[in-house]
Amino acid sequence: MKKILFASILALSLFSCSENKPQHAPVVENAVDNAESSVSGAIKKNTRYSSREGNLVQEIYLELIKNDKTLQDLDLRIENIQKETETSISEYDDVIQKSETYYNDATVLSGSITDSITKKQIEKEIKASAEKYDVKTQTIRDLIAKIKANRTTLHDQYLVFKIRKTLPEIEKYQKAHPLKTDSLNQFISKQNKLLQELKNLK
Repeated sequence: MKKILFASILALSLFSCSENKPQHAPVVENAVDNAESSVSGAIKKNTRYSSREGNLVQEIYLELIKNDKTLQDLDLRIENIQKETETSISEYDDVIQKSETYYNDATVLSGSITDSITKKQIEKEIKASAEKYDVKTQTIRDLIAKIKANRTTLHDQYLVFKIRKTLPEIEKYQKAHPLKTDSLNQFISKQNKLLQELKNLK
């Protein structure tokens, strides 16, 4: 009898333990559902990605990057080359900008010269020097303009790539979360019932 009672208690306790086990939510197989938790977790700790938070396209893309070394490498190379753009042209830009500032300032100063002959002469010299420098630096300025244009194109094309890469993910998310009208219709019925009650009250 004691053995039967003991066996019953043991079975009951095992059953209750299995009942109390926490139920794990099913693993979601799309980047949209995983984006929020992942971005707020490991990826958020990486300052390289922190400025991109707050945009769902970016967050989904970061979720895709997380397990894709090729995408990680691409992202790093694009980020590095965008940073290097300023470094590669800054010295040239500084010299050209300073020269242009000088010629502008010299022209302004020459305007205060009272002797008209001297004024025209110095203005002619300033203009000649500026034009000579423009010719000398034209190739450099063309190359800088090309580098800046490429930087803009790289930025735009990477955004296009991200959107195209994440479009299938939002579509997958939509399929995983089909929207049905049943509960909405039921709620409307509930509202209508209450409205009817109010109308009938005196």
